[in-house]
Formats: sequence, structure tokens, C-alpha cells
Amino acid sequence: MRHPFAALLDPPPGLDVDFAHPPGAEALAPSGSVSWRIFANPVTLFVGGIAAVVLELAEPSVRAGVWNHSSFRDDPLTRLRRTGAAAMITVYAPREAAEAMIARIVALHDKVRGELPDSRTYFANDPRLLDWVQATATFGFAEAYHRYARPLSPGERSAVFAEGQPAARLFGATGAPRELAEWEALMERTLPLLEASPVLGEFLAIMRGAAILPPPLRMLQPLVVKAALAIVPPQVGARIGLGETRLRRRERIAITALARMAEAVPLPSSPPAQARRRMRAG
Repeated sequence: MRHPFAALLDPPPGLDVDFAHPPGAEALAPSGSVSWRIFANPVTLFVGGIAAVVLELAEPSVRAGVWNHSSFRDDPLTRLRRTGAAAMITVYAPREAAEAMIARIVALHDKVRGELPDSRTYFANDPRLLDWVQATATFGFAEAYHRYARPLSPGERSAVFAEGQPAARLFGATGAPRELAEWEALMERTLPLLEASPVLGEFLAIMRGAAILPPPLRMLQPLVVKAALAIVPPQVGARIGLGETRLRRRERIAITALARMAEAVPLPSSPPAQARRRMRAG
């Protein structure tokens, strides 16, 4: 039985990578790492990805770069699949393939420039913005896994940030947090810059209503979005007008059951499974 969330891990055209070869080829994130564990769970990857985008859209320059230069509004499923595929390649693909993909993304981001309504300019490859994007993604994926799949120790939560450093440097996020405490410090420094925006409401409406999950699970999309909002740090939620979201007991049980089912049901064709076979073959 193939878990329905696994469709989100299928790479879209243009991001096809052989995760199974060459035998023994190392990835940017070390095999057996905390990252290899958390990125293998498609449920928490989806929940954490939504939380990360909420945090990204709260920063005005990042929001402009994401919303004005991507296909989120017109084709959210393809955009999510591309984002998920990029995460899979960064964590599980042979290093050479990951480096090539990141170089292409950096080149594309070099063209993403513009001006905010208050006349400030933004540039997608600005290291400050890259640090925030890298940090929010790492936080979102790790926190979703920690809350809904399996608890992580403080050391494991810090390790996810450290394991992302090779990829962060290739993207140009030279100041990305290396541990949990550095993420918390970055969040406090960035908090005064964050703001509410109608774009955030538009994004959440798309996530709740677009045909993203397969039909048997589509009715759960609003719950997945609520689970994502529940892991947004309260001080950020207050700053951007979301307040604090809490799951009811039955909602937490449902999302935890989904996440743990994703851990239990084998996904033999998924990038993580292929990568593990690659490492065993080496």
C-alpha cells in the first residue's frame, strides 16, 4: 500500500534525480542523520512546509520574492511538489546532483529583484533573506516532526540545523542558524520586521481549498493547515495577526495518527528509500 501523502514526494518534470546511484555516494546531509529521519515523513514534511511558508510570507522582502515571482496562486500543487523535490534532493541525493540543483536555483534567484511599496528594494539572493528562508524551513520541518511524529531531544533539534549547513552555504545563507539557540536568536532579531499581509490569508485559503491531497484525504487539508499554524511560534503569530492556534484533542490525535502511519507504511520508491539502498550498496 502506498501512502497517499507520498505523491507529494514525487518529483515534477525537470527535477528527476537518481537517488539510488552511484552506490555509496554521500549526500549533503549525512546518512543516518536526524535530517534523514525527519525528511522521510511526508505528513510532517507537508505540515512543516506550510508553517515555513507562513513564516517566510511574514517577512516583507521574502514575501514579495515568493509571491510575485512564483506559481503559488496559479498552480499550488506543482509549486509544492517542486519545493518538496528540492528538499529531497538537498537531503538525500548524491552530493554532485544536489550541488548542481542548488546552483540552478541560485542562478534563477539572481533574477528575482524588485521594489516594495515603501520603495525598499529586495533581492532573492540577499544573504539576510536566505538566512531567514533556510532557518524557517529547517524549523518548520523539524518542529512538525517533533510535535506530530516522534519527539526529538533538544540535541536532535539542534542537529537538524547543523546538518543543513552544507546546503545553506551553497545557497548563500552564510549566517543560517547552526543550532536551536541560534534559530531562536534569529527569530527574536527578525520579529520587529515581520508584519501581517493579505497575502498570508490568500496563501492559507489556497492550502485549505486547492486540490493538493488525493481525494480520500482532501477533507483533511484544513486540519493539516491548522496543525501547521499550531507550530508557528506564538510571538510570531501575535505579530502577524494570526494569534495562537491550538489543536483540539481529537485533532491532535488525528494528525499524529497520520504522521505515525507515514512512518509505518513502507514507501519503497521514495527518495529516502532509494538513498538508503544507495548507501547500503556502497
